Amino acid sequence: MSEFPIQRMRRLRMNPAVRRLVQQTHLRPSNFIMPLFVRSGEGIRQPISSMPGQFQLSVDQLLQETQKADSLGVGGVILFGIPNSKDPEGAVASHDNGIVQEAIRAIKSDTPNLLVITDLCFCEYTDHGHCGILTESNGQVTVDNDLTLPGLGAQAVSHVQAGADLIAPSGMMDGMVGAIRSALDGGGFQDTPIMSYAAKYSSAYYGPFRDAAESAPHSGDRKTYQMDPASAAAQALREVELDLQEGADMIMVKPALAYLDIITRVNQTFPGVPLAAYNVSGEYSMIKAAAASGWLDEQQVVMETMTAIRRAGAEIILTYWAMELAEQLSSC
Repeated sequence: MSEFPIQRMRRLRMNPAVRRLVQQTHLRPSNFIMPLFVRSGEGIRQPISSMPGQFQLSVDQLLQETQKADSLGVGGVILFGIPNSKDPEGAVASHDNGIVQEAIRAIKSDTPNLLVITDLCFCEYTDHGHCGILTESNGQVTVDNDLTLPGLGAQAVSHVQAGADLIAPSGMMDGMVGAIRSALDGGGFQDTPIMSYAAKYSSAYYGPFRDAAESAPHSGDRKTYQMDPASAAAQALREVELDLQEGADMIMVKPALAYLDIITRVNQTFPGVPLAAYNVSGEYSMIKAAAASGWLDEQQVVMETMTAIRRAGAEIILTYWAMELAEQLSSC
């Protein structure tokens, strides 16, 4: 009688066709959302030094990217605006002729079936770089949560009036989803969904994004409103639950790789709620830097990374590799 085991796990790994047959985690182009940075002007394709391969784009250049995303079957795009002027309250964020509003109208005219998501925050629009209106009390300057909420509602309505399909608030203000839902419903946009950055951490991985969006705070940090990376999963679950109670239709965890445990817990606790994860700029730039030095295979590492995020429970992945991944998956 053979002394070798009857059960051999390697049997299902020896043949590529068998591996594909039993594969449990699948990626499709429609799983991915492409973040894009748009600014005023024409013919602008300005490289972002800390994010190789990514650009600040004028609307005409942006349309080249959205046309490609549409043709590849990418799940959609999310827009981040870089305005010409800023002020303490970020008032330009809700102007009808704002840069994001202009970009939405251009995309919808050019590729009407492409899903257009807009990031909803004030950090790109305030001259101080924080995510809301600042007030001072007892010599301490803080973001005034409640004063910021009406502006978020106005910004959301202006985006939907321009043609946005989905609103994604990222400022981590308490009550922001409820304020936005109320503003949208009051404007006649009851059917517009909200994808809330429900569990957004105060992360060091955002550094390159702040270069890209020109949104770094001029003083202080965002630790008073974004989540502490050391907080337990229970706090993230509470944040998600509150946003769902206020009317969020989809939820997001940000960043992704250092928070796979949070993605899994959210997915298990709120089954049936669409869950997104943001594979953020620092995660992107680390792999780019290592690949440029020849230390790893970028394509293989990216695919493994996305598989891990998907396996953790995210159905939707915001990633700067969305187009490359769609091309790669389409060729398989």
